[in-house]
Amino acid sequence: MAYPQRIEPLPGQESVWDYPRPPRLEDTSKHIQIIFNGVTIVDTHSAKRVLETSHPPVYYIPPADIKMEYLLLTPQSSFCEWKGSAGYYTLRVGDKEVKNAAWFYPNPTPAFASIKDYVAFYAHIMDACYVDGEKVQPQPGNFYGGWITSDIVGPFKGIPGSWGW
Repeated sequence: MAYPQRIEPLPGQESVWDYPRPPRLEDTSKHIQIIFNGVTIVDTHSAKRVLETSHPPVYYIPPADIKMEYLLLTPQSSFCEWKGSAGYYTLRVGDKEVKNAAWFYPNPTPAFASIKDYVAFYAHIMDACYVDGEKVQPQPGNFYGGWITSDIVGPFKGIPGSWGW
C-alpha cells in the first residue's frame, strides 16, 4: 500500500499529518456559517473542532447556534471508535430535504463529552459552509465530514486509494 507524501505547510497553515491519532478535540472561536436552500442555518463563534491524522477538521456546532427547527431526527446511526455512537438528522428547509445531512453524539465517550449533542454537517450537500468567511471545500469522497480551507494542507483521507491510510 502506498502512503501519501505529506505536504509541507506554509506559515499560517496546518498539515493534517500533524494532527494526532486518537483525535484531539478543541474549542475554536472561528466564525462558522452554514447555508442550506438559501437559509443560514448555522452562525456561531462557539464551535469545537476534531482534528485527526489525515483528516481536515470536523466542526461541531452547539445546538443553541443552529436553527434546530430544520433538523429532524432519523433512525440512522453509526459508531466511531473514539467518540462512540452517533445519531443523525435529516435537514429540511422549504422544499429541499437531505437525509442524514448532519450527525451528533448523544452520549459521547468521556474524552469527547464536551461535544454532547453538538452537530456536525456534511459540507458537500450544503449550499455553502464558511470558516471565517472562507467557503470550505468538502473532504473528498463524501464519506467523511471534514472541511478544507486554505490554512489546511493534506493530502486528505478520502481521495481514491486512501481507504487503508
